[in-house]
Amino acid sequence: MLTLLAAALAFFALHRIVSGSPLRHRLVAVVGESVFRGLFALASVFCLIWLWTGFLEARASAYNLQLFAPTPAVRWLQIPLQLLALAFIVAGLTTRNPTIAGMGASVHDQDVLHGMLRITRHPFLWGISIFSAGHMLVLGDLAAWTFFGTLLVLALTGTVSIDSKRRRAFGKDWAGFAASTSNLPFAAILKGRQPLKLLEIGWWRFLITVAVFVLLTFVHPYLFGLAAQP
Repeated sequence: MLTLLAAALAFFALHRIVSGSPLRHRLVAVVGESVFRGLFALASVFCLIWLWTGFLEARASAYNLQLFAPTPAVRWLQIPLQLLALAFIVAGLTTRNPTIAGMGASVHDQDVLHGMLRITRHPFLWGISIFSAGHMLVLGDLAAWTFFGTLLVLALTGTVSIDSKRRRAFGKDWAGFAASTSNLPFAAILKGRQPLKLLEIGWWRFLITVAVFVLLTFVHPYLFGLAAQP
């Protein structure tokens, strides 16, 4: 469990202290933006692998307490939850978006607000949040809650951190984009600031979502030792 906790703290510190605080600007001033991004990406991959191996080790530990037993109904709930999570993740990875690293300047483009961005300006991070929360509902042990809880907290706080950085960097253009969209999924639509245009997201993204879902369902028992569905 100590390895998992150390990895979780390191992963959180990397994103919220190194990248999400004024320390980032000082480091960029020393090494440059491109070098910082490269080093940050390498450190992120290292910490994520460390977090994953710590999770696997902790699951077999005597200190891995069982917090609760998930119900069959919650297991069935995973199907729509994980489909929704994957839809957000796929759209987040394939949509031009001012909140994505390296794409901040696209906030100046008049046509950038479309598709999934009408639902949330942080589709990838909300996808990770839903993905993590869903797993926490069906994995009731301490190791799983530490692992997926770390991802959940990082994703949710990441939306606020990115908004803050973009506001400082792009001023009025970001303020206009933020006022027309929402962090919380569907909030801008419910408040009438955006229409819901599912076809604008792109049918091929929905096909990729289903394909990834089917693939993960198939390989889940072989990679993780348990079925993805009830």
